[in-house]
Amino acid sequence: MAAQSKKGDAVAANLPTFSTVLYEQDDQVAQITLNRPERRNALNAQLNKDLLAAFRHAGADESVRAVVLTGAGKGFCAGADLSDFAQQPTADQVYEGILTSYQPLMGLITTIEKPVIAAVNGVAAGAGAALALACDLLVMAEDASLMMAFSNIGLVPDAGACWFLVRQIGYSRAYQIAIEGERISAVQCLEFGLTNKLAAPEQLLPVTLEWAHKLAKRPTLALGLTKHALNHAARNDLASTIEYEARLQKQTIPSHDHLEGVRAFAERRPPQFTGQ
Repeated sequence: MAAQSKKGDAVAANLPTFSTVLYEQDDQVAQITLNRPERRNALNAQLNKDLLAAFRHAGADESVRAVVLTGAGKGFCAGADLSDFAQQPTADQVYEGILTSYQPLMGLITTIEKPVIAAVNGVAAGAGAALALACDLLVMAEDASLMMAFSNIGLVPDAGACWFLVRQIGYSRAYQIAIEGERISAVQCLEFGLTNKLAAPEQLLPVTLEWAHKLAKRPTLALGLTKHALNHAARNDLASTIEYEARLQKQTIPSHDHLEGVRAFAERRPPQFTGQ
């Protein structure tokens, strides 16, 4: 127990610190928490910067094999923080802000080679909804909701929201959600395929973390490459996808976890995956 405690202390000592994000690690699961509860975790320049750095750290840390993203306080994320601008931003400022803030972050979350689970509490609105949908898997509190609020102030969905919506639920329903700008309840999100699971509000984090710990024991290399395969399949034809799958399989065949999986199957025992 003492050795285990020292190991935990060493991990804690090496964790990064941020001004707008809490970064924690329990065993092989990293938890990234948006920490601007006084602004409902609205995305400003500093939060975008901290989130990008936190996900980069989780992606590079081999001891992390699954990531949970959630929000502090009563809401997951209220979207972009318009108070970032002292006055009405120009069209060019908005254009540059979207590219510099969201393109790197959403691109990283969707390609990081380990499962990312969003634990959505309260409302995820606008860019906050896009942030939740960028994650591989979603667990929503039963009283949570997603909201594409852009059209309510005469804007087009951004932060990748269009890409995530149309891929997950198809054009017609995505268009309806985008132009009506209404809250989509957790139950509706489950029906539409926008979330994987629902949890009682007080059980949201325990349920999500339990799932993350379970996935962290899976063969991480294969799980990460599966993300690449599915993303490739979404934008390419069948022949190209089969070739890409074969190319990725060349990486998994010599891996420790594949060999361990085959041995465990032959020996009729649970596999002990290391993520390698």
